[in-house]
Amino acid sequence: MSFANPHIFFLLLIPFAIFAFLVLTNKEGVERVFSKEVLDRIRVDNGALDNRLRNLVFFIAIFFMIVAMSHPYIEKSKKEVELKGLEIITAIDLSASMRANDRYPNRLEFGIEKLKQMLKLMPQDEFMLLTFSKDVYLVSPLTDDKDTLQTVLEGIGKDTTLIYSNFNALAQVLKDKLKGKSEKIAVVVSDGASKEDLKEFEKIIKQEGITLYAILVGTKSGATLSDINGKAILDKNEKLVVSRVNEYLGKIAKNSGGDYIIADYGDADIKELVSKIENKFNGKLSGKKIEIEDRVELFYYPLFIALLFLFAAFISIPEKIELKKSKK
Repeated sequence: MSFANPHIFFLLLIPFAIFAFLVLTNKEGVERVFSKEVLDRIRVDNGALDNRLRNLVFFIAIFFMIVAMSHPYIEKSKKEVELKGLEIITAIDLSASMRANDRYPNRLEFGIEKLKQMLKLMPQDEFMLLTFSKDVYLVSPLTDDKDTLQTVLEGIGKDTTLIYSNFNALAQVLKDKLKGKSEKIAVVVSDGASKEDLKEFEKIIKQEGITLYAILVGTKSGATLSDINGKAILDKNEKLVVSRVNEYLGKIAKNSGGDYIIADYGDADIKELVSKIENKFNGKLSGKKIEIEDRVELFYYPLFIALLFLFAAFISIPEKIELKKSKK
């Protein structure tokens, strides 16, 4: 037999033993005055345990509670299992064009909602979360804790002010993070970029064998851009800057063996993208192996014994004997 929490047993056992010894060996006041023979003659038997025996029953119950808290078990065997699921890197574009409002309430928040939908549809998979604009930032390491990722996504990019997206920096980070992986999968949420801006990005994606999926947000008609204070952004000729979704990032995704969607309202588009990812990598394993124990839990036995002793102690509490006053 082994204990899952042996530290609890040893930490509590010593003070418990000392306290039990002091209580059980301490005589009551009346025992200090009268001898045991005298007390046996004058004691009224009401069917209850005496105080010392009742204390002993309480301490036995507490002892078995300590054993139960230490979580005893019998280990039968250990086995190694491989976790099924994909490891996916997601990256969210935080450039100023993602504040365009041709998708409600803006492209960034619309894209984040799409990513949340993806997390819900892929509960068995692990995700790493990056954001990028001028630089690339690690927001969350690889995890399957979807609730935490959903919370993290709530606060992303609310105050972004940078004008452009550095896809070259993103490509270098993807290259580094996916190095040595059997399946190199990345999902990018962005409104895209020009062919010239994506030249180096496309080269690295191809060289590293990264399977890219793109969630493109925005419309072909586009929308004017404004800064964080709501002021319209003008070009060098003092004309309004209009941003439109650029599908070239989607073409790179297609060429890498992945795919892309232009995000729309509803969830049909993201379901289609998830379906394509799962069909392509069906049955793939993350490569992670964990060791699990096959064991028999025993904690409920000492817990049951403790409850029995507690019950015995409580039902043995003596009742008060009221003496009736005799009438003169």
